[in-house]
Amino acid sequence: MSRKTFLILLALVALLGGAGLGLFWQDLSAWRSTDTKIGSRLFAKLVVSDVARIRLKDGKGEATLALNDGRWVVRQRGDYSASVQDIGNLLVKLADLKVVQTESVGGALLPRLDLVQPDGNGGKNSANAGTLLELADNSDKAIGTLLLGKKVIKTESSPLPIKQETPVGRYVISPGSQTVLVVSDALVSADAKPARWLAKDFFKVERVKSLAVSGDGAPWKIARGEEAGQWKFADGGGQLDASAAVAAANALASLAFDDVALEVKAESLEKPRAIVAETFDNIAYTIKLARKPGGDDYYLSLAVGGDPPRERKPEKGEKPADKERLDQQFADGLKKLDERLKLEKSLAIWTYVVAGKMLTPLLKDRAQLIAAPRKPPVPGR
Repeated sequence: MSRKTFLILLALVALLGGAGLGLFWQDLSAWRSTDTKIGSRLFAKLVVSDVARIRLKDGKGEATLALNDGRWVVRQRGDYSASVQDIGNLLVKLADLKVVQTESVGGALLPRLDLVQPDGNGGKNSANAGTLLELADNSDKAIGTLLLGKKVIKTESSPLPIKQETPVGRYVISPGSQTVLVVSDALVSADAKPARWLAKDFFKVERVKSLAVSGDGAPWKIARGEEAGQWKFADGGGQLDASAAVAAANALASLAFDDVALEVKAESLEKPRAIVAETFDNIAYTIKLARKPGGDDYYLSLAVGGDPPRERKPEKGEKPADKERLDQQFADGLKKLDERLKLEKSLAIWTYVVAGKMLTPLLKDRAQLIAAPRKPPVPGR
């Protein structure tokens, strides 16, 4: 083979390779096709209110979201409530999803686009499996099915050394079709992990009056006489670190959970740490924590008791002219508190998985809550 012939063949290989890579890396602004589907909506006839089931399946598992007596639930989590907002956002995006590019791709290229049908069991093809999206109505009749593949990433330069990458689209294919489409949204929320779809409303302990911790570790109890008062050890011994006390009380007002543990019951927790928080609203929260095996997360169970006062106590020096306004404020606050308690008591039937870092202030022993002794002043300063 002559040198000239070799160079011609090398150029052809480079040209063909570049054409193949172009399918994966071309910028949105460079997408072009004469296909009449460009710009059309993929689910043009989708009526969002008709959707009663959404199934998402990838190479590792699946999540099924379903309407149950007018309430969206996550089937794989024992019909725990699903996030209505997240489901609504996904359905609105699907209804507005537009085709921006079409490509006829051979079956050999589909794995490179993550468009392999998933088995949901972590099989050999799971690394290249797409996410199967299925929509159905309340009679379980299919409304639409789509396989979601690799996201299209747009890379933008910035003054910083790190380039900014933004998902701007996604490769998809319809069942039985040989045409790969690129759609106008990356659909990053279309995740097949059940935990991702759980409604994350959680209990919130506010206006804490006393906080007691026992079980795994040295027990302790702190309390204060009024809401703006100073925290002290309930047994009167030792100088309490005020910041540690505030952090422990605040932790109970900002907890969030990552998942629901169906297989774990409150009574089965081994060597739990018990936390009892009583509030100025006469509400008592009993929380049990136990470390989840093999990690830093904790199982958490909850019980809520007590009943808030139904009548307002007049404030010291209260003027008659202020009574109506203060009574209305009390009534409004009581209504909100009752609504919150109703939700929190409904949450108590489940066991949750909570990140250990969120519980750090509540996992301290009594010795860790004692204030460090003050250093004596240095002479001459």
